[in-house]
Amino acid sequence: MGKIEEANKQLIRDFMETFSTGNIDAFMEYMSDSATWWVAGTIEGISGEKGMQAFREMNSGIADTTKTGAIRLTPLAITAEGNRVAVETESYAELNNGRVYNNIYHFLFVVEEGKIQKVKEYLDTEHTREVFLG
Repeated sequence: MGKIEEANKQLIRDFMETFSTGNIDAFMEYMSDSATWWVAGTIEGISGEKGMQAFREMNSGIADTTKTGAIRLTPLAITAEGNRVAVETESYAELNNGRVYNNIYHFLFVVEEGKIQKVKEYLDTEHTREVFLG
C-alpha cells in the first residue's frame, strides 16, 4: 500500500468521524467545492446526484430529525487504490420519531488533492425510506 492510498484512507476515516458529530461546517471542509454526492435508489429528496449546496441542505434536514443531530458512520472495512477509497460502513441514529436508523452502506470516494471530489453511496433504500419517510 502506497503513501497516497494510506493518506486517502485516513482522510475518509477522519471524514466519517467528523460526519458522525453532526457538525456540518466541519465535515464539509473535507469536500471539494465542486464535489458531487450520489445516492442510490429513488428516495425523494435523498437519491440522485447532488452538488455541495444540495448536500449541505440534505444534511441539515437529517440533523433536525435525529436525537443527537447526527447519523453515526462506522467504517467496517476500507480498501484503497490510487485516488479511490471503497468503504463498507454501518450507520446508527435514533430519530425524534422513535425509529432507529441502522443501515449498511458501500461508499466509493474519489479523492483529489486531499479533498473528497466524488462520492457514490449504496445502501438499503427500503430501510431508509421506512425510517425517515414511513
